[in-house]
Amino acid sequence: MENFGTVYLVGAGPGDPELLTLRAARLIRNAYLIVHDGLVDPAILALARPDARLVSVAKQRSKHTLPQDQINALLVREAKAGRDVVRLKGGDPFTFGRGGEEMEDCHAAGVRVEIVPGISAANGAAAAAQIALTHRDSASIVSFVAGQCKGLKDQDWAGLAGQNRTLVIYMGVKTAPQIAEKLMADGLAPDMPIAIIENAARPEMRVLRGPLAALPDLIRNERVISPALIIIGEVTARDNQAIAQVALEIAA
Repeated sequence: MENFGTVYLVGAGPGDPELLTLRAARLIRNAYLIVHDGLVDPAILALARPDARLVSVAKQRSKHTLPQDQINALLVREAKAGRDVVRLKGGDPFTFGRGGEEMEDCHAAGVRVEIVPGISAANGAAAAAQIALTHRDSASIVSFVAGQCKGLKDQDWAGLAGQNRTLVIYMGVKTAPQIAEKLMADGLAPDMPIAIIENAARPEMRVLRGPLAALPDLIRNERVISPALIIIGEVTARDNQAIAQVALEIAA
């Protein structure tokens, strides 16, 4: 066990290399082995040393380069061979990153794990789009849910969105029709403001806005692709209201 390497579960943040923590950047630059997700921006991978071994375990809906159990086994196998492993994940490893599962398998195998948190996709995307997830006048509660998972229709989302609440949906692009239908069936108003943030904190970032009822059409018509985050709540319209107020004041 003493000769085992260490597995570092590292959050790569929303995409901009400048949003990495200092520790994450140092680990990436020094690593000989980096096992990374497909959502990690190429600009971040470019920080790796020239002789680093980069192993992609990219996941797409219904299509994984490696199933999760094989990713876990890969981390354990490399660490038991005496190699330190930087396991690089978009956002934060413990926020819909399955970092907990990887940590548990490493612990079970006697492999040392260190967690290097990153700016979560929700925080990074909201900041890049200048959307405050909480606001004294609009939202004092924030909920995070996964829009791509088994039993989506059977999950109880009642009360997660609405007045004084913000709902952030990860991995919801493909299931947007079901999400909109589910929320409206639970009583959420069809005109509830929403924002879709695609490629957050990257040069190609887009922020699309509209009412909840138009969510599926907006994603389809604008050809939104992952990585994208959906934010539902009054906070997504506050900056538009502020801009309109400024315009009225100037006109007056």
